[in-house]
Amino acid sequence: MVHSESFTIPTRGRGTVELTDRVQQAVASSGVGVGLCSVFVHHTSASLIICENADPSVRSDLERYFARLVPDGDPLFRHTLEGPDDMPAHVRSILTQASLSVPVSGGRCDLGTWQGLFLWEHRADGHRRRITVTVVGDAP
Repeated sequence: MVHSESFTIPTRGRGTVELTDRVQQAVASSGVGVGLCSVFVHHTSASLIICENADPSVRSDLERYFARLVPDGDPLFRHTLEGPDDMPAHVRSILTQASLSVPVSGGRCDLGTWQGLFLWEHRADGHRRRITVTVVGDAP
């Protein structure tokens, strides 16, 4: 059994948006009891992460770390067509990931107690980001 669906998430600029509930809904509607869930973001300046979902300071710390690691306006970068955050956003997305795979068990993503699925927007301004969830597996 295979099920795929796409949806769009608005962002408010740099930072994370939790996708866990929306992905769990896609898994539930797939009818898959045991299998694999793939989540994919269709953009080169946003990424996906599995991260602690209980304390938002974890994600704030990640944002500050990446701001130090890949600063906006770094003179090293030539690709600045869309502004000083353009190339840093690409680097950030490459250092993280465009897709995630999560096991499905009992008709749900089998995440750990403190794990959540997040879209990480790397551009300074808000965007609309397209996400595709594909679930493959067996019915219960």
